[in-house]
Amino acid sequence: MRRGTKVRAMRGRKTGPVGQCKAGSVKSFKMGETMAEITIKDIAKQCGVGVSTVSRAINNHPDINPETQRMIMQVIEQTGFIPNNSARNLKRTDAKCIAVLVKGIANPFFSSMIRIIEEETQRSRYALVIRHVEAREDEVDVALELEKEKRLRGIVFLGGRFSHSEEKLNKLKVPFIFSTIGVDISDRLGKIDFSCIAVDDKLESRKMTEYLIDLGHRDIAFITERPEESIGRRRIDGYREAFAERGLEVREELICYVQEQLDHFSMENGYITAKKLLESGKKVTAVYAASDILAIGVCRAVLEAGKRIPEDISVAGYDGIELGEYYNPKLTTIKQPIEQMAKSTIRMLLDVIAGREEHQQIILPAELVERESTARMCVLF
Repeated sequence: MRRGTKVRAMRGRKTGPVGQCKAGSVKSFKMGETMAEITIKDIAKQCGVGVSTVSRAINNHPDINPETQRMIMQVIEQTGFIPNNSARNLKRTDAKCIAVLVKGIANPFFSSMIRIIEEETQRSRYALVIRHVEAREDEVDVALELEKEKRLRGIVFLGGRFSHSEEKLNKLKVPFIFSTIGVDISDRLGKIDFSCIAVDDKLESRKMTEYLIDLGHRDIAFITERPEESIGRRRIDGYREAFAERGLEVREELICYVQEQLDHFSMENGYITAKKLLESGKKVTAVYAASDILAIGVCRAVLEAGKRIPEDISVAGYDGIELGEYYNPKLTTIKQPIEQMAKSTIRMLLDVIAGREEHQQIILPAELVERESTARMCVLF
């Protein structure tokens, strides 16, 4: 059935309590007529059945009559519609759809970005598909599989790492943008043929570490994911640069990696990792965590150890999530421009999709926000 046609009412034969669609009874509209926004209710009406029956047919429910299911699925196929498993509704195969692939979806930082991206896509009349990418999954491989399942117009990669070959990226058939990817794009501007937007993670991490050093701290623990992960690597690099710039040595034993079996950026992981550090007896006067959500977990471990924040141990995070502002004590952090980054992400992608703009690579500034969780180190004589 050609695009631009519409389903006429079907005459269903009633067989008991459930009506059945008659095979071959789907008719086309005249040329020039447009296809209405058909919902699951419309399909049910055409087939002479209830909405719940259509839903059972779509989901292969065992309670549906096989002939009824076959007839319903025939109508769906003939009308050019496919079931949307997320909404349990029916969408057009040519729907305007954007996929957001999130690595670290448990982090509230991404929750805020997704909310803003969703608002922007709705204004532009695009549907949104959100896919959580596990820590050990390759986000581009996931995107390639998703392209096969959905008729995508564009892809947003949130989080993750940049270690993908041009050959693999070129397999993607739709425009895409890397957002908050944790890669140093400052020396690659104009040299890559896709869009990306981020803060300079190495620079901002160095800024936080220098701030703690200026407060008199030298025994600064750093909690992050392993360095093969892009954000972890960039933020570790900034941490090391700050020490080198001040002529200080990094205490390698104070670089602590999160638990691999847990979500890398979660309060639980921050708590467990900091608890192990504190139980080791290593001298620590400040803990800098690679995300606010980790830092909040660190705070609990510090307090459970009988220490005071910031009098005994200062704690700092990264991201600038809202929770950090309302935590007690309020969390010192590197605040990323979440709203600006999210809006720019989707607008840049939509511009490329529409052919209004070429690919762009943008670095946004972040802000060091000093709050109650850090203090100048007291020196006792």
